[in-house]
Amino acid sequence: MKLTKNAQIILNRFLIKDETGKMIESPEELLKRVAKNISKEDKRYRASDEEILKSENEFFEAMNNLEFLPNLPALANAGRKLQQLAACFTIPISDDTAGIFQAVKEMALIQKSGGGTGFNFSRLRPEGSQVSETGGIASGPVSFMKVFDTATGAIKEGGIRRGANMGILRIDHPDIEKFITAKKAGELQNFNISVALTEEFMEAVLKNKDFKLRFGEKVFRIVKAKKLFSEIANYAWQNGDPGIIFIDEINKHNPTPEIGIIEATNPCGEVPLLPYESCVLGSINLTKFIKNKKIDFKNLERIIKIGVHFLDNTIDASSYPISQIEKIVKANRKIGLGIMGFADVLILMKIPYDSKSAEKTAGRLMEFIEEKSREASQELAEKRGSFPNINKSIWKDKNIKMRNATVTAIAPTGTIAILANCSEGIEPLFSLVFNRHSTYGDLLEINPLFKEAVKKLRLKKQILDQISNEGSIQSKNLKIPMQIKKIFKTAHDITPDWHIHIQAAFQKHTDNAVSKTVNLKETATQEDVEKVFLNAYRLKLKGLTVYRYNSRAQQVLELCKTCSIKI
Repeated sequence: MKLTKNAQIILNRFLIKDETGKMIESPEELLKRVAKNISKEDKRYRASDEEILKSENEFFEAMNNLEFLPNLPALANAGRKLQQLAACFTIPISDDTAGIFQAVKEMALIQKSGGGTGFNFSRLRPEGSQVSETGGIASGPVSFMKVFDTATGAIKEGGIRRGANMGILRIDHPDIEKFITAKKAGELQNFNISVALTEEFMEAVLKNKDFKLRFGEKVFRIVKAKKLFSEIANYAWQNGDPGIIFIDEINKHNPTPEIGIIEATNPCGEVPLLPYESCVLGSINLTKFIKNKKIDFKNLERIIKIGVHFLDNTIDASSYPISQIEKIVKANRKIGLGIMGFADVLILMKIPYDSKSAEKTAGRLMEFIEEKSREASQELAEKRGSFPNINKSIWKDKNIKMRNATVTAIAPTGTIAILANCSEGIEPLFSLVFNRHSTYGDLLEINPLFKEAVKKLRLKKQILDQISNEGSIQSKNLKIPMQIKKIFKTAHDITPDWHIHIQAAFQKHTDNAVSKTVNLKETATQEDVEKVFLNAYRLKLKGLTVYRYNSRAQQVLELCKTCSIKI
């Protein structure tokens, strides 16, 4: 396992230490621990010792070669006392005091074990309405979100990172305006927030119609849909919140509609989940499957099957902090196999990110991953049986067995992409040189493929310093070959339309959802944000976030004005 300096800093957090804090495990030993722990689950399906050892070796080699990595809780906890291996959970909230604080308790248990939590607060009655059980006045969803936020602030996810939440409110909830503006005063720092947009609302926006805000059967007031839509865009323009999810589009693709309606997602939005569901995630490093500017589909198929096998075993190997979670997880057996390194792949193939060729490549890649992931799930089902709720799922009339209700999801991969030394998820390169402010410290990042290109170009120090300062090579005064400029475009060099089209190409072949941020230049307008949201709706995305550069006083990724590229 060849690790960069940044990857080593991160991985050190997960290595086993003795009572004095001294590391007593190497990175290779960590991967062997994880591989052994996950492979032993084959035994419950009557695998022989030789077959279990084969799985262990396959899992280890896939991780050691940085071809596949599971989500962080699996790396941190597999083979250790905690043994909680999932990254994503959703917790339901009922409209009573006991239900609300039960959800707070469950959130604490999950975050302590290393998971992130998603909530939909739409069942809570609006601020100022009467509470029937006490005769008092309700304080509304946003006030209770602050309770969850405070509790999260006191917890670190399994000692790995700060707790993360997704807070969602339906667009027709009477408190929606207060929710939209909830983070303007610097509150709810442990929440991503997203508005659940309905088709009814979006059509009202497009037709400039009135829209009813209601709770249950009671209509509280009527607003102009377009004005409310502009308010969402305005606050997203101001500081990146709220994001949006298209809740009806999500439920059109709900794999188990007879079990329930999906109301919430995990904190990064890539996994829509039923109440109490969780999902284990893993990502394929696509850069390992490019040969002579072409995709090595045969080798990719091999790692897809290993990834599906690993994630299905993870469901059985995991410890669950709440009994309701274990019950529904094992009934639906959702997994989320995704990718990272897509931007790097395009560079290796000499394809600009903002091109029809990139869009076609995205669709072709994900269609193959979807097809082979489902085949792998079917093969497991032949040996192990289908997921128990298959007869209440979309698979029941297809006359096939399926081990998992879902098989694919595209996560942001912020941390594991650093371990794999590749670009994040399906995002374009944020910058060619930048600082990452994280729980692991401040990390200077330089795209490795650009570093190689720079060596060949033999650029002078003055030009290198300009590139570091700007994070981009698109300036007209930079005498760099146009072909290099085209393939090394960054997130801010690419128009928002291309961000959306690439996401749509992946979403078309993804069971769950795609975590995506549309990065906007500091000079972008509110109208630009509105256009992004409308295009996302037209292209049938399940959700997204926008972020305008420098719209927050502190941001995770930042251009490095004083850095130098050292070759």
